[in-house]
Amino acid sequence: MEDDAALRRVLERVLARQGYRVLAAASAETAYELLASEPADAVLLDVQLPTMSGLALYLALIHRHPNLAGRIAIMSGDAEADHVRTWLQHNPCTVLKKPFDLREIVEWAHELLDASDRQTENGA
Repeated sequence: MEDDAALRRVLERVLARQGYRVLAAASAETAYELLASEPADAVLLDVQLPTMSGLALYLALIHRHPNLAGRIAIMSGDAEADHVRTWLQHNPCTVLKKPFDLREIVEWAHELLDASDRQTENGA
C-alpha cells in the first residue's frame, strides 16, 4: 500500500517482473477491503497513508489476518521518528527506509516468499 501513485507503479512493475502477482492500493481502506477478498502472501505498507496511519493498518491487518504476522514490511521516510521507533519496539517487523534502492524490495520479497515456497516444497 503506497499512496504515491508513481512509486506504487514502479513497485508494481519491479515486483511483477520478478514473477510476483501484485495487488496495489492507494489507501488504507482500499487495502483492507482488498485483502478481505484477495489473500496475500506478503504486504508492503507505507507508514504515511492519507486517512489512516500505516502503523494502525498494520495492526488491523494482523488482527484480521494473523497469518500475515512476519510477512509485512513497512516503508518509511520517518523510520527514526520517536513514534515509529516506539511502535516498532512493540511490533517488530521489517522496515525499509525511504529512499530505498528497489533491490531492497526485491530482496525482501525473495527472502520471504521464496523461502516459504521452499518450505512448502519440503513439506514444512
